[in-house]
Amino acid sequence: MSDKLSREKFISTLGEDSWDSNWEAIQRLSPEFFNASIDLLAVPKQKRHLSPKVQQLIAIAVDSSSTHLYLPGIRQHIKLALEAGATKREVMEVIELTSTLGIHACNVGVPLLVDVMKEAGIYDNHPYAGKPLDPQREALKVDFTKKRGYWHPTWEEFLALDPEFFEAYLAFSSVPWEKDMDGTRGGLEPKVKEMIYCAFDAAATHLYVKGLRLHMVNVLKYGGTPEEILEVLEIATQLSVHTAHAAAPILEELAGRG
Repeated sequence: MSDKLSREKFISTLGEDSWDSNWEAIQRLSPEFFNASIDLLAVPKQKRHLSPKVQQLIAIAVDSSSTHLYLPGIRQHIKLALEAGATKREVMEVIELTSTLGIHACNVGVPLLVDVMKEAGIYDNHPYAGKPLDPQREALKVDFTKKRGYWHPTWEEFLALDPEFFEAYLAFSSVPWEKDMDGTRGGLEPKVKEMIYCAFDAAATHLYVKGLRLHMVNVLKYGGTPEEILEVLEIATQLSVHTAHAAAPILEELAGRG
C-alpha cells in the first residue's frame, strides 16, 4: 500500500484530528507497523459498544493517569471528547476520577503494614487494628458507602489505622460523586465513572488487579455489560502505540530519514 493510501486509510479510520507528524515518522520507518497500528486502534471505533464520547473519556483517563501522563494523547483525546459532545465539566470529572490512582499506595501498603505488624508481634496490642470500629470510624464507613456507592473489606484496616487520612481521602475521592452539576450529582453516570477506574487500573503502566476486579463488579452493578468493559480494556491497551508515537520522530531526528 502506498504512503498516500496508508494515510487515507488512517484518516478515514481514525479521523483527521488524529493525524500528526509523529505518525508520518512511523509510516516512513515501518509501514507494516503503521498499518497494524491503524487496525489495532480501529477495533473499538468499529464495534462501538461505548459511544464515541465515552471512548474518548476512557482514553483521557488512560493518558492522564499519574503512571503515564502522555501529554500528546491527553490533548488529542480532550479535543476529540469535546467534539464528540462531552462538556468541560464532564472532562474535568474524568480528571478528578483519575486523580484517585495515588490511593493505591495505601490499598497495597496497608495490608503489608498489617502483616509486618503481626510479624513484629505488635498488631494485637494496637488500640484499633483488628478491633470493632469505634463510633468515629463507623460513621466514616457509613459516609464512604453512601458517597461512593460501595464498601469493600480492603478499606477496613486503612480506616482502623488512620481515620484522619481516610476521611481526607473520602472527601477527595467523593468530589466527582457528590458535587452539584446543574442540579445533578456529578456529570457522568455511575457506570461510566466506574469504567474510568477500570481504565487506569487496567493500563499496563499500573495493573492494579484488586481494584480492577472491584470496579468491574461495580460497572455490572450499575447496568454495564461485559462487552463495554472489554472495550474499556481494548482502549487501555492502545497506550502501547505511544512507544512508537514518541520514539519514531526521535529516531528520524538522530539517524536521519534515509
